[in-house]
Amino acid sequence: MSLSTHLRTVVFDLDGLLFNTEDLYQDVGGELLRRRGKRFEADLLNAMMGRPPRVSLQIMIDWHGLDATVEQLAAETEDEFAAILDQRLALMPGAEQLLVALETAGIPKAIATSSGSRFVKNVLSRFNLEPRFQFILTCDDVKEGKPNPEIYLRAAQRFGVPAEQMLVLEDSQNGCRAAVASGAYAVAVPGGHSREHDFSGAVFLADTLADARIYAALGLK
Repeated sequence: MSLSTHLRTVVFDLDGLLFNTEDLYQDVGGELLRRRGKRFEADLLNAMMGRPPRVSLQIMIDWHGLDATVEQLAAETEDEFAAILDQRLALMPGAEQLLVALETAGIPKAIATSSGSRFVKNVLSRFNLEPRFQFILTCDDVKEGKPNPEIYLRAAQRFGVPAEQMLVLEDSQNGCRAAVASGAYAVAVPGGHSREHDFSGAVFLADTLADARIYAALGLK
């Protein structure tokens, strides 16, 4: 069976994969810690990346022994994002072109993200992207966040296909681990924030969403 007939659906991560929000998270997290006299080290960013918001913020608190609650940091994060999304939110390179190619070929697509539903709706609405996906899964739809494979197993169930017939695009180590563990055809698309991540189990590492190997795996031109 060729890959083009084997892979029937595509699932996108959101942060750092479809949108540049990982870069924005880095700036927001840096500001939260700067206020508290701390630094946002690369190792901390890597530990937080791809995790649900409450988990990642608790990691930040534990890492630096912060005198703050998850709720306090979540409120500050929301305020900081509100101030920068209008000016700085952008699609990642190749994203729009890949969406169009999938739509032209009639290949169903979905989003599976560790972000919360309110944030996801806010981001997608700015580009009117939500109607273009068959469904969207967020951290609010699962009990266990990435790197647990639950969200991708649920995506396969929603599509009604075996996980191995689903191509998953991920930019982080935690997200890729979830995709690989689900049995999906996992492709890593590292950004500047995740070049050093361990993408063991990924079929290949793409340069961007415009990588010709993504199109070839799906039988697209």
